[in-house]
This record gives sequence, structure tokens and C-alpha cells, in this order.
Amino acid sequence: MDSKLVTAEDLQQFKVELLREIKKLLVNTPAPLPKPWLKSHEVQKILKISPGTLQHLRDSGQLKFSKVGGIVFYEMKDIEEMIEAKVTEG
Repeated sequence: MDSKLVTAEDLQQFKVELLREIKKLLVNTPAPLPKPWLKSHEVQKILKISPGTLQHLRDSGQLKFSKVGGIVFYEMKDIEEMIEAKVTEG
């Protein structure tokens, strides 16, 4: 059985090569797709609104939603449309 001595320089070279390979993987990895459905707390964070304001948007029909098992969901496209309308409005 042959043995080989690993030096600090060998380890440094290995680290450089490993980091280069990891960077290549990260660059070539596509960005994750946005979630098509959001929960209330996510919508509140995106729109920077309170739970009461979100409730008002639902009650007044300004924001469509779906309720599944007691959890309210919103389509991301509806949130994006609301943001776009607000930007063009003022």
C-alpha cells in the first residue's frame, strides 16, 4: 500500500478548487420560481399592511383569496397586480 503525504499547500489547492466548483454550481443553478400562493402573513409583509387592512381588502373585494382548511391563500399574481396598480396610481 502506497501512502502519500498531504501538505498544507495541497490542502490550500484543494480548497481553491472546491470553492471554484461550488461557485460554478451556484452560477449555473436557476433561481427558484416564486411561490404561486401566499399566506396572509406573507402578503402583509410584502404589502407592508396590518392584518386589519388585509381583512378590509378581502371584505371589500379588492383582493381575491381562497380558503383551504381555515387557511387563507392569495395568488402571487393578484398581489403583483395590486402593487403595479398602486405604482401607476401615484
